[in-house]
Amino acid sequence: MGVELGLEQEPRDLWRSVRRGLMCRCPKCGEGKLFRAYLKVNDTCPKCGEELFHHRADDLPPYIAILIVGHVLVGVMLELEMRQQNISPMAYLMTLVPLAIILPLALLPSIKGAVVGMQWANRMHGFDPIGPDRALPEADPALAHRL
Repeated sequence: MGVELGLEQEPRDLWRSVRRGLMCRCPKCGEGKLFRAYLKVNDTCPKCGEELFHHRADDLPPYIAILIVGHVLVGVMLELEMRQQNISPMAYLMTLVPLAIILPLALLPSIKGAVVGMQWANRMHGFDPIGPDRALPEADPALAHRL
């Protein structure tokens, strides 16, 4: 038993939206560019006009990038250690430091795009045209007096 609002919303395919975000494209149409700069999301899609400024990617993309890069670096370190018995510390510096700098910078736009796509598909943070953004204080009257 629940309250029927009578508002039908078109379903949004989560994996298609995440895949489009990984390609740095609009999660709705898949054609417009998601970013106007390195990690700056467009306010609206240049092709379909979908509002994209609602996203709240915040710290999740760096956490995911660190998780991925950390696993890659440990794998490289183990491979170097297994191939050579007495590997010099300079070999680690020459391989792992550049990887630790370049890989996260290369992965961040795609990861952030995937997070924006996930939020869009799940109608999070204002991507729901019917409901208010529950993350904003004015959406909750109990929290509005704190402003």
